[in-house]
Amino acid sequence: MGTTGHEPAPEPKYWHLRTVLLRAIDSEFATGEVIPNERELAARFGVARATLRQALDQLELEGRLVRRRGIGTLVAAPRTAVPVRPAEESWPGTEDAAWRIVGCTTAAPAPKLAEALGIPADEPVHTVRRVRSTGGQAVGTEVLHVPDSAVPHLPGFAADTGRGRSVLRQLQRLELAGESRAVELGVAEAEEARLLQRPPGTPVLVVTTQYAAGGRIAALAVSTYRADTCRLTFGETGLVEVAPVGAALSEVRTAS
Repeated sequence: MGTTGHEPAPEPKYWHLRTVLLRAIDSEFATGEVIPNERELAARFGVARATLRQALDQLELEGRLVRRRGIGTLVAAPRTAVPVRPAEESWPGTEDAAWRIVGCTTAAPAPKLAEALGIPADEPVHTVRRVRSTGGQAVGTEVLHVPDSAVPHLPGFAADTGRGRSVLRQLQRLELAGESRAVELGVAEAEEARLLQRPPGTPVLVVTTQYAAGGRIAALAVSTYRADTCRLTFGETGLVEVAPVGAALSEVRTAS
């Protein structure tokens, strides 16, 4: 009988080696320990150096290994648990020292952003940018979009970190009615990569949250977390609702 045309593609050599290396790392090395150099590993597993480098690059991308100049390749620490607050706790920025404001601008929104916020195309939107750090390392960034009508009592000084703090304070005076959240896998764009101190294209977890107050969307946050070092936790139960994510979230992220 002939084939069906749906036979799986053969496993690449580097991917098989990646699995073998992972087993060896888990059984022979502790966190922070330096693994043997490429020449020794290639000889041990009987593979070409090029194949070995592909496997090591993949494990570094996954956050299992980390390279240190002048030291070598080390076993990475387990991913950092990053709690994502449930709706009943607070608006973004409430008593959260982990986040640092790095800028705030005010401008007319892109069409997709205006649609996501449910506002007229000519209504100004305040965009607050923040960085989240854990143990002195940047692990996430956030772009928070707030329609001008949601925070009408801002002081009239120039857009900067001080204005960003004022936007957050105004939000916290509103009564939070609820939120909706979606999580998807993405890659760090140029500005996100710079803030995370990683190369562009680094895998990230993208959390898009809409905050509701007064019968309307009062804010939209697009947060990106390093996928190689972070795992997200949601509330005390850890329950996450899984639903298909449409293209609109990616379009909003691009528009920001």
